[in-house]
Amino acid sequence: MAESVSFQRGDLGAKSPWPHRLAILTAGATFLLILAGGLVTNTGASLAVPDWPTTFGYTMFLYPWSKMVGGIFYEHSHRLIGSVVGLLTLTLTLVLWAVEPRRWVRWLGCAALLAVMVQGVLGGLRVVLLQESLAIVHGALAQAFFGLMASVALFTSREWNEETAPLQGEGTGRLLRLSAFTTGVIYLQLVVGALLTHVGARLDAHLLLAGLIAVLVPRLGTRIFARHADQPRLVRPAVVLCVLLVLQILLGLGSYVHRFTSVELPVVSSLGLALPVTHRLTGGLLLVTSLVLTLRVHRLRGSPKPVEYHGQLPGGAPA
Repeated sequence: MAESVSFQRGDLGAKSPWPHRLAILTAGATFLLILAGGLVTNTGASLAVPDWPTTFGYTMFLYPWSKMVGGIFYEHSHRLIGSVVGLLTLTLTLVLWAVEPRRWVRWLGCAALLAVMVQGVLGGLRVVLLQESLAIVHGALAQAFFGLMASVALFTSREWNEETAPLQGEGTGRLLRLSAFTTGVIYLQLVVGALLTHVGARLDAHLLLAGLIAVLVPRLGTRIFARHADQPRLVRPAVVLCVLLVLQILLGLGSYVHRFTSVELPVVSSLGLALPVTHRLTGGLLLVTSLVLTLRVHRLRGSPKPVEYHGQLPGGAPA
């Protein structure tokens, strides 16, 4: 029987840069997919292609480019980008199982693969069944998947494999709870935003959550700047989070004026499509930034521990 050998956290996984590269690429493709989804929703092109999984009877990848005009361009492009995200997620999962020594990261890849499959089916059923509720779930799951891919990218990064000193001082537990709560509220806001976008309901809840986030993010940033200014891995995302919050508030105000008032503002009117789409994208970036910050706080609260590997490592290499 092969003797068990102790490895420091990520020693083997750090030898292959491909999991991290693929996770970054998949997260970037997911961002483009959310952009395409926003264009489909806000141009009313969600039903421009009435069939699924085919496109006007064509196999999806064989549909003529010359026929991709108007709403068909937005909807079919959304499907094609979704297929690319699915293929990238499958590749990432296979690579994780081939080279990643941490079992929980490998299973995280499987969870991502399952999520992207469910997301594809939801998108298709939205077309076939004409159910707005499916569109809401589809939009909410898209943001969750974006956060999941950002997490995998962080877990497979060089940063996560480095030995670091734990956070010093009191209140690190409160900092973790505050950052986790902020992340949860941001995601809830995205879910309510999807509800507002598709059925025009719960504007009150959307505004209430926006006010809560406008309090939580500065509080989180202030705590980090005051007590952990020596931690650039916390300070940088805190700064980004505050900048994104200001941008999101401005975009939200513009979207509100354009959709829910009769006020005619030249800039707002000309940006009628760009405002809600950018508002959705910025919300996704807020979620990912807050999530990464939360994960970093969690990791920095304690020092890394060695992990035991027994028998064979992924890919059949003896331990």
